[in-house]
Amino acid sequence: MNDLVEQLLNGNRRALARLLTAVENEAANRGEVLAALFPHTGRAWVIGVTGAPGTGKSTLVTALTKAYRAQGKTVAVLAVDPTSPFSGGAILGDRIRMRELSGDTGVFIRSMATRGSLGGLSRATRSAIRVMDAAGFDIILVETVGAGQSEVDIALAAKTTLVVDAPGLGDDVQAIKAGILEIADVLVVNKADRPGAKNTVRSLKTMLELGHPGSRSQVVAHHGQLLRVESNGVGNKDEVEAMWLPPIVETVASEGKGIGELIEAIDRHRHYLANDAALINLERQQIEIELYDRLREALMTRLLQKIPGNVFADVIGRIQAREIDPESAVMAVLAKVPDVS
Repeated sequence: MNDLVEQLLNGNRRALARLLTAVENEAANRGEVLAALFPHTGRAWVIGVTGAPGTGKSTLVTALTKAYRAQGKTVAVLAVDPTSPFSGGAILGDRIRMRELSGDTGVFIRSMATRGSLGGLSRATRSAIRVMDAAGFDIILVETVGAGQSEVDIALAAKTTLVVDAPGLGDDVQAIKAGILEIADVLVVNKADRPGAKNTVRSLKTMLELGHPGSRSQVVAHHGQLLRVESNGVGNKDEVEAMWLPPIVETVASEGKGIGELIEAIDRHRHYLANDAALINLERQQIEIELYDRLREALMTRLLQKIPGNVFADVIGRIQAREIDPESAVMAVLAKVPDVS
C-alpha cells in the first residue's frame, strides 16, 4: 500500500483506481492509506451535483467536465449509483452516459454504489474524495443518486453544491417545499428549452425570496441548517450584499448551453467563500459532522461485537409477542453490556 500511495502522488492512474477500490471495500489497511494521503488533500474544489431523477445530472456533469477541460483543468468525477435492496448490485450507469469523456488523460471517472447508505452518497464517498484530491485533480465533481428531497449529505462533502431541477417535475408548491433546495449554493434549471422552464425559474425565485432581507424575519438556508436572523427592516446595504443568495442558472446541458454561465456562478461562490472567510467555517462544520458520524459508526460496531447474537433473537421474539416495546428492548440490550449500561 505504501508503494501505491507513492505512485498515486506521482500521478499513476492505476494506483488511484486500486486505492479507491481499497477504500470502497473497506480494506483492513485503508486507515493507513487515508492517513498517509491526508496531508496532500485540501487543494481540489469539490462540486456536488444533486437533484431528482430525470433532471439530467449526468449530462450536466459531462458538459461541466468538458468545459473545465477546455480551461486546462483536470477533473475527477465520482458518480454514486443506487444499490438494489434485493440483489445488492448496482447498474453504475453513469459510465455509459459519460462515454464521450473516455480517452481524456485529464479526466478520471469512478462509479460507486451506495451499498445501502441513505442521503444520496456512499459511506466511503468522503474518503474517495480525499483520495482523488491527493491525486492532484483541480476539480472533483460528485454526482449523487438522485434520491429526492432528503438527499442532503452532499452538502457535507462538497464546497459548492448544485441542485438541479427541470421543467415538469412538480407544481409551484413542490419547488418551494423545504428539503433539498435548502442546501443549494447554485440552482440549475436544466432542460431549459422545454415548456414550463420559465415557470420553474419563477417558482425557484419565489422560494429564494422567502428568505430575502426585506422580510422582518429572514431564513438563511445554508448547507442543511436554517439560521433565523431577526432584523427591524430591510437591513443595511453591506449586510444584504454580504449574504450569498443562490443564483438560478438555466442550462441545456445536452447542447452545452448555459454551461459557461454555470461555471461563472460556481466561481463567484468560490470567491465568496474565500473572501468572506466562510470557507474555513464550512470546512470546520463538515469535519465536525464527519467526526460525529465516524464516532457513531465505530461505537456501534464495538457495541454489536460485545452483544451475543442470541440476545437479539430473544429480544425480537419478545417484541413480536408484545411482551416488551422497542424502546424498552434497547435499554434491555444495553443492560447486558457492562461498559455502556
